[in-house]
Amino acid sequence: MHAHTDIRVGNAPCSWGTLEFEGFRSDRLPFAQVLDEMVETGYSGTELGDWGFMPTEPEMLRAELRKRALTMTGAFVPVRFADPAAHAEGEARAVRIAGLLAAVADPDYPPFLVLSDDNAADPIRAQHAGRVGPALMLDEVRWRVFADGVNRIARAVAAQTGLRVVFHHHCAGFVETPTEIERLLALTDPSAVGLVFDTGHYAFGSGNPSAAEVMRGLQAFWPRIRYVHLKDCSPQVAARAARDEWDYHTAVRHGLFCELGQGCVPFDQVIAWLDAHGYRGYVTVEQDVLPGMGTPKESAWRNRQFLRGLGI
Repeated sequence: MHAHTDIRVGNAPCSWGTLEFEGFRSDRLPFAQVLDEMVETGYSGTELGDWGFMPTEPEMLRAELRKRALTMTGAFVPVRFADPAAHAEGEARAVRIAGLLAAVADPDYPPFLVLSDDNAADPIRAQHAGRVGPALMLDEVRWRVFADGVNRIARAVAAQTGLRVVFHHHCAGFVETPTEIERLLALTDPSAVGLVFDTGHYAFGSGNPSAAEVMRGLQAFWPRIRYVHLKDCSPQVAARAARDEWDYHTAVRHGLFCELGQGCVPFDQVIAWLDAHGYRGYVTVEQDVLPGMGTPKESAWRNRQFLRGLGI
């Protein structure tokens, strides 16, 4: 198989258990160890992780990245978009984080500001992740509030920092299902808001974790996709989650997002599609784990070897 030389591979601190959810921050690893292990396992880019996980002073952060030859690829910024009272604080936080990214940006591979709902903040959505029906979705009024917040923050980030903004569909939030992704894209400004397509979240959020479903989503939303997260999803764990009515974190704890190649995502087809359609720059491997769970460095190495076997 030929090498896809224009697709580069990064990872993210969430693969080491540094998740953005409150209550999961006490026993996370130090940032230097995470970055060292990323490099040792074969990745050339990293996302920022939670604010304060890595240095927030640009010169210090740039030095840490430079000594490891790492490119900063993006930062995940959750905002409770369904609540209009949260938009102003979300905008200030997004602009601050985007400013740090812009200050350490590699001009050849500029980073993305990744907006997302404040996932798991709504207990009903967290409880029903992976099996969301119409009754649990936003009504039209709240959709307008949600999308207005996304547009507002994306435009502010672009105007003040020049960064590109993408929205991350994510299980346990209000933009999880294919229907919800479609609705959000219809209500947001295509020039300001792209989509990050996360293969694992898409599979689980579709309610039908399968290779065909992932490819359907990639093809359907391709016009807005600017950035890709490579994550796998175990259909067996998803089935158990549905049967036993697990909430989102219970499903993750049971290995919902398994190592690449162990679940339903057809990574060979995904990469071939990206290559054929001119995708350039970074894809980010994410294997969400809770702190202290699994063997992050070994998993990261196996995930990188798996992708090398597919030519990236």
